[in-house]
Formats: sequence, structure tokens, C-alpha cells
Amino acid sequence: RSHILSCISTSVFVYCSNICLSLVQTFRLGRYMIWKENGLYSSLLDYGFFCFNLMVDEVKKTWEEALEHCRETHTNLTSLNSETERLLALSEIQHDRITKWVWIGLRFLGDHWLWVNGDPLVYEAWPEGDQEHQCPLRKRCGALTKEGHWENWDCEEKLHFICY
Repeated sequence: RSHILSCISTSVFVYCSNICLSLVQTFRLGRYMIWKENGLYSSLLDYGFFCFNLMVDEVKKTWEEALEHCRETHTNLTSLNSETERLLALSEIQHDRITKWVWIGLRFLGDHWLWVNGDPLVYEAWPEGDQEHQCPLRKRCGALTKEGHWENWDCEEKLHFICY
């Protein structure tokens, strides 16, 4: 997840903006302004920043095939560790040509749902009242729906998928 820091300087302040870079898009996600006081800089406004570049692949693959493809061409199947990340991913899959469900890097192993990149599962987006994901027999791979929920699916299904 590459980013650059772009700054504009005046006699009164320096305005900086973090810019995410990817092969597909460039977008700004954070910015801050540093005020000059008596010739010295002091940061008055500081906003959080992170780079989150997603690639939706429009070739349908099983979960394992999708994982292998992402690791060969990008980084991994995406993990969605917050509401912000879920909403960013959701905005990427709203095209008609994308399947109703897309694979994400969520897998049920050893009686637990885990992210394949090792991130802890601190945020969850299962549909309210859903019990099926708690003890899946065959549906042990996670998918994001176009409605924004996670669902567990049979890993052999062929779906589109999101890499980051």
C-alpha cells in the first residue's frame, strides 16, 4: 500500500495531504496542516490516514483459487477489520457484472473464523440473527454480499473476489 505525502507551503502554514497510490486509482485519505509560529512549525490539525487499495477480480474462482491468485498478483484476499473498510469494499462490488457474493479472506479453521493474513477478527459483519456461521459444516469460507453482510459459503463455489 504505497503512499506519498504532498505538501503546499505558504508563509503562514504548510498543508500536507497523504495520497494513496495504486495501479488503478489514486485517492486522498488523510490531511493535516502545520502552522508556522515564530518561524517554527507546530501541528494543529492532524487527521488519521491509511492506504486501502482494493482490486475486485471479475474472474470467478473457488476460495482457494482466489487466495492463490491474490497472493501471486497482489497481496492477499482482503480482510475487513472495520466498518470503514467494509464500506470501502462494498462500494467496489456494486457493479452488475460482479456476483452477488465476493470472496474475502475469511476462513473457518480450528473452530474459529480467521483472516488469512493473520489480522485478528475484532470486527464482524454477520447478518443479525445469523447462526449458520457459528458451526459451519461445509460452508467454511467467508464472502461479502452486495448488501454489506458477511456470509459463510462452500469454498468450492466460484465467485468473484477482492484482493488488496
